[in-house]
Amino acid sequence: MREDFAGRIFVLRVGAADIEAPQTTIVADIAFLAEHHVRPIVVAPSGAVASSWVRTLNRNANVAVRLSGADAALLPAAHADQIGTVQTRLLATLTSAGYVPVIEPTAFALSGDEIAVEPDDVASAIASATDAARAIFFHEAGGVVDPQTQAIVSELTPAEALTLAEHGNLDPSLRTAIRAAALGVRAGVAAAQIVDGRIAHATIVELLTTQHLGTQVTGSIFFAA
Repeated sequence: MREDFAGRIFVLRVGAADIEAPQTTIVADIAFLAEHHVRPIVVAPSGAVASSWVRTLNRNANVAVRLSGADAALLPAAHADQIGTVQTRLLATLTSAGYVPVIEPTAFALSGDEIAVEPDDVASAIASATDAARAIFFHEAGGVVDPQTQAIVSELTPAEALTLAEHGNLDPSLRTAIRAAALGVRAGVAAAQIVDGRIAHATIVELLTTQHLGTQVTGSIFFAA
């Protein structure tokens, strides 16, 4: 495993299908990360899916803790359905003790209400606030497809990713993932990836090899169209 990942945060934006697929290894991969002193944080698409992930993770290791945006005012609401400044103290306390936070996408309003927010935006905001080494967005598309070659685009800069995210011919859920990945990198995340979480060991392949799956968004590699 790459030594520069030790002690760093990995934010995983998951879905319901990722944990249900027969070939998935995500639960084992998360355990592997924790055992090697990498600190995973899981962002689920809903409270129900967050609960499912907590139950599944805790059947294998008693490490998962479900959080909402209201817990320790983790995700304050800024306005409308936007996220304010992430309060990272609770996350730091849990991850440093070896726990895996599983976060449902709600923000805490001054009124005391919890407001539903876009889970991709939650993952991006948390990754930026925690200086994450990686933000990984699982999507069944497996990455961004080049419309000319129909091959997965390996690398994008944030600017290129944001341009692609405006294309109306892309699946809306993929567009939000691309946009969140790009904004996370612009805000300081080392790199963000869009991969198919149903692929075996998609979570940890970058820790074990010099290659990566899907599409990676970084600030230093340019894609020639």
